Amino acid sequence: MTTTDSFTPCFKKPWHDKWAGWALRLGVALLCALLLQGQAWAEQAVGEVEELRVERAEDGLYLSATLQFALPELVEDALRKGIPMFFVVQAQVLRDRWYWSDREVADARRYLRLSYQPLTRKWRLNTSPAPFSNSGLGVTLGQSFDDLADALAAMRRIARWKIADASAIEVGAGHTLRFYFQLDLSQLPRPFQIGAVGRAGWSLQLERSLRFVPETAP
Repeated sequence: MTTTDSFTPCFKKPWHDKWAGWALRLGVALLCALLLQGQAWAEQAVGEVEELRVERAEDGLYLSATLQFALPELVEDALRKGIPMFFVVQAQVLRDRWYWSDREVADARRYLRLSYQPLTRKWRLNTSPAPFSNSGLGVTLGQSFDDLADALAAMRRIARWKIADASAIEVGAGHTLRFYFQLDLSQLPRPFQIGAVGRAGWSLQLERSLRFVPETAP
């Protein structure tokens, strides 16, 4: 009887292969961390409506708000090159209806135009009840600022803006306020509209809703 021993060779992976695998796993982990951090930065860049309130007076409903946002880098770069940027603020008021969809009783809009004059190094903020493409700068409220931070601070504060007449608001009924603030690409020059639509670097939009029941004006 003859016995034949057999064995299977066992080869260990070279040390450099182990390091390559470890480095690959570390690289993937770092990439995932950077993507998550980038997503967090993108979410923070959107901003928020920090404060939103309404007040009923004898002649109507007034809105006050405090916004928190930063301009996208592409928007600020275009401003510093002398290209004006446009923004729209919108407030919709809906009255509750149990038997049907809520009824819209008011829709107020305010248009902002922010511009920079490179020669004078001054910032200009114009406010209008109508789009600037239709009204130009004829009937607007204008303010000048020495730096961008002051101009943005003015944009972030909305004080006692009348958004509805008294007759449109029913005392004791439930209402919903829908507030929007966004960069208005439709008023940009045509070439910028084509290049900006759908690009994250040109996106700035805030919104918030508020439920309230109007009481008799003091």
